[in-house]
Amino acid sequence: MIARATRQQNRTILLVTHHFAPETGAPQRRWGALASHLVPAGFPVTVLTPPPHYPSGKITQPSPEVRPGSVTTGSHGEKILRVNFREHSHKLGSRVADQLVAAASSVLRGVGPAAGRPAVVIATVPGIPSVAAGWALARWHRAALVVEMRDAWPDLIEPSGILLRRGRSGGLRRRLRDLAARLVHRAVTRLQARADLVVTTTAAFAEVLRSRGVRNVAVVRNGTAFTPVREHAPIHLAGRPLRIVYAGTVGRSQGLDVTVRAAALVQERGHAVEVRIVGHGNELEPLRLLAAELGAPVRVEPSVPSTQVRDLYTWADTVIVSLKDWEPFEWTVPSKLYEVMASGVVASTCLAGEAASLVTATGAGAVVRPGDVEGLADLWCGWLSDGVVPAASPDASAWVAEHASDEVLGNRYTELLDELLPHPLLDDAERGARF
Repeated sequence: MIARATRQQNRTILLVTHHFAPETGAPQRRWGALASHLVPAGFPVTVLTPPPHYPSGKITQPSPEVRPGSVTTGSHGEKILRVNFREHSHKLGSRVADQLVAAASSVLRGVGPAAGRPAVVIATVPGIPSVAAGWALARWHRAALVVEMRDAWPDLIEPSGILLRRGRSGGLRRRLRDLAARLVHRAVTRLQARADLVVTTTAAFAEVLRSRGVRNVAVVRNGTAFTPVREHAPIHLAGRPLRIVYAGTVGRSQGLDVTVRAAALVQERGHAVEVRIVGHGNELEPLRLLAAELGAPVRVEPSVPSTQVRDLYTWADTVIVSLKDWEPFEWTVPSKLYEVMASGVVASTCLAGEAASLVTATGAGAVVRPGDVEGLADLWCGWLSDGVVPAASPDASAWVAEHASDEVLGNRYTELLDELLPHPLLDDAERGARF
């Protein structure tokens, strides 16, 4: 009974993640905000993560405190164990190899004394191999397993074509890649089904997983600490160009070629627009080339610190939030949308599914179908013809405060973990059977 009482009081979280501070980005910001809430609430957090090397693939900090093997304390009191990684390029195979190395190293470090004896192992995606590492560590420690899906993986594998190289591909090679995609899909789905809890960031994807037999699914949305940059009032253009900005990841998933093509079309129709695409990702150079080819009024710029994003939003009349026309994105709400909703700037969105419904319901901005160049151009031409950009509804920022603030999400995660922690009282044989 004494041993059981000791285990019952253990509330330590072991987090397996490929992205963590001092890197910047949505996954890093999410767990920084959650750690700032969970640690004071009595959930010690130990993090297994590689050195900061996103997005370049090379270590971005010279300090020995972030080198593999280091043990430090984060800004919120979390214990950070740095694991090995592999320098990578932007190519898929190189990035996957890095994720595999980090996942294997996480298992090795996670069974060592520095990791302690966690009550809960949380494995978070992106970084699909992190899920396998989390499962292995949960088995080793007889801990509860939480699988956190920030995007609709593994369903995005097929539409994104991430297992297919550009250019020509022989029949055998294609069949092997199709087989690899199916095997990854099956493996991730099985791990989701074996987890004690699966956390998604949208209600739509939670329902998809429940329909597949995943028994315990909860929603903890992405959040934001962004505050308004302007009052909710229409903007009168007074003959000047419409100012449009996108700030964030510039990859295939965002489909920002639609923004470039729409800007070129607006210009062809005799209207003036100024578009700035600011960020990092594989599509920066292709978008520059496309803008030059079309003569589009688009500037493609490198990313800026998060503190300067407010300046971009202050400059802009409208902010782009865009995703490709892939079915799994109908179950996704990009974290960027919450930021824009909180800012008070009207959104120009190319979204479908849950995200589009959220924009419409809260009056956050306008929605056109993903990939609809004509529709986006028509939207901007309408504003330019009227000489007025409509205001975003205050309901949008109010919705974020109620449903996607850091405090709300921290409280939600605390409730879920409180419900989950009695599980370590199961005897070893029963817990082993769950895995």
